[in-house]
Amino acid sequence: MDGNKGLQAKAGKPKVIGIGDHGSQGLLPMYSDWIAQSDILVGGERQLAFFPAYTGEKRVIKGGLAELVSGLKSEAEQGRSIVILASGDPLFYGIGGYLATKLDVEVYPSLSSVQLAFARMGESWQDAYVTSVHGRSLKGLAQRIDGKRKVALLTDERNHPGAIAQYLLSFGMTEYRAFVAENLEGTEERTGWYELEQLAGLDEGAFSPLNVVVLAAPAGTRRSWALGMEDEAFAQRKPDKGLITKKEVRVLSLGQLGLQEDSVVWDIGTCTGSVAIEAARIARYGEVYAIEKNEADLANCIENMHRFRTDLTAVQGRAPQGLEAFPDPDAVFIGGSGGEMKELLHVCCTRLRPGGRIVLNAATIENLYEANKAFAEEGMETSIILTQISRSKPILDLTRFEGLNPIYIITAKHKSPVTE
Repeated sequence: MDGNKGLQAKAGKPKVIGIGDHGSQGLLPMYSDWIAQSDILVGGERQLAFFPAYTGEKRVIKGGLAELVSGLKSEAEQGRSIVILASGDPLFYGIGGYLATKLDVEVYPSLSSVQLAFARMGESWQDAYVTSVHGRSLKGLAQRIDGKRKVALLTDERNHPGAIAQYLLSFGMTEYRAFVAENLEGTEERTGWYELEQLAGLDEGAFSPLNVVVLAAPAGTRRSWALGMEDEAFAQRKPDKGLITKKEVRVLSLGQLGLQEDSVVWDIGTCTGSVAIEAARIARYGEVYAIEKNEADLANCIENMHRFRTDLTAVQGRAPQGLEAFPDPDAVFIGGSGGEMKELLHVCCTRLRPGGRIVLNAATIENLYEANKAFAEEGMETSIILTQISRSKPILDLTRFEGLNPIYIITAKHKSPVTE
């Protein structure tokens, strides 16, 4: 079967055509014909400017897409021929993904900016981690990319190469070098390698808004932490160390939380931040919120956050005050409370998303009793683990065991509905 005839048979559908920064020059002749023969040409101002001789109706994409899509759907039903221009590959962080869910369209991609950037570098990219900070916050990027050797970032004027470099340096990610590719395939294309320290001193005006950043670390420099980081690795309150959820209890508690990679987590009474930090490394694509009443402990938490490359939200406050600013959680860890147990658990149980869990560590039988009673009054079902852990300790040329304080790990969740 002739390929062109097969495409022409579907000419009634709106076509989404990827276009590069070299404009109409890079289009296949068939695509150029579709554009010239269309009734309506849709795209950004820069893309529409590539076709000054176009005689049909031009529509600029601005603001919300819902109204645009509604109009295009009506036009298509009336038999009008529509072409929508999109940058690079329309289905790669582009408008094509949205349009394909709302309209019956055909998509014809061009090369994506990430493909072109790696081509300019002369490196393969099948093993790269690709994400976008275009129109998004850098928040949480640290834990998502830590340990990855190749990272490609789609940027914007706010999250420009200099801002990205400053962010990475704040988490000690000095193993990376940055390749910045600007105006790819355009007349002002520019590419080059930079040290992060070089980039950190540059503002948004140093680069074209149309740029891609690729971060590359040398082989063998992979850095990551396994679950159950050593207690001594965390900055803690001095001289009275020990206000930390011990490693063994921490691992058991994290297991009880049932975290997913996109979980929203609260850590109440975070202190050194050990649970919040390990939770953020599990829920890399989620969000972790920590609250601590003691200013010095909060400072340690923030120091540890940067030390372990986890970009969580840590605030000073005495829960339950302050929790109203957090989104509803999938998991809540309570390492300590300031005496407002019943009120605190009421807020946590009320806000907990369906299927979520609350894990509370209690060091005394009084707190165990109070917590279990409060959970029952909230209609939650609980399970309890008593941890009695001892660690080996050398004594001369012998070894003995030294016990840690027993801890009750209380896990609460919504009661399952009764089915007949």
